[in-house]
Amino acid sequence: MLPIRLMIADDHKLFREGLKALLSITEDIEIVAEAGDGQTALELFNTQLPDVILMDINMPGLNGIEVTQQIQTKYPNTGIIMLTMLEDDASVFAAMRAGARGYLLKGADPSEMLAVIRAVAEGQALFGSTIAKRLMNYFRDLYTLPASPHLATPFPELSERELEVLKLISQGHNNQEIAQKLVLSPKTVRNHITSIFSKLQVADRAQAIVRARQAGLQ
Repeated sequence: MLPIRLMIADDHKLFREGLKALLSITEDIEIVAEAGDGQTALELFNTQLPDVILMDINMPGLNGIEVTQQIQTKYPNTGIIMLTMLEDDASVFAAMRAGARGYLLKGADPSEMLAVIRAVAEGQALFGSTIAKRLMNYFRDLYTLPASPHLATPFPELSERELEVLKLISQGHNNQEIAQKLVLSPKTVRNHITSIFSKLQVADRAQAIVRARQAGLQ
């Protein structure tokens, strides 16, 4: 039986090294490539065509959601497993919409990670136990809570802080101004904006502003 050809895409070198150490002793998995950013991940994918990709959501340049969308457009049978430190529902759904077939927290047990890799390689969709519970709770609440249009919040996938940032973006403020208004560091603002773009699946500030104003957020 041929081994599963795996690519690791994550911008943290120590985390990649840890994954390689874990997977190198696994007979049915062969690591064929590793990337530290989204663009490199795309380039290596096109040359190596791995069976499965462990894909970090937050990477410099193209993020994991964007890379997943591009790969799935041309190679929908590729098994992509999203890796993240985040447990928020919006990231899970963004990954699912992009075509990911698995979603794991970076602190997942090694046996759970191996199980997800093998399942996805066989064409299944499998989410880690923590994420699966969150999905179940989300859909349970969705169908048990009464509808309340007056309490509806635009972009429920965004956190409260991300909504504040998006509102200031829609008002025309730059990153430095947003940092000053919210008493945040410029780096934190950039991280929030990257997350907003990923969750709303927009490419730049102009598209984010259009989405925000269409939803009445200004």
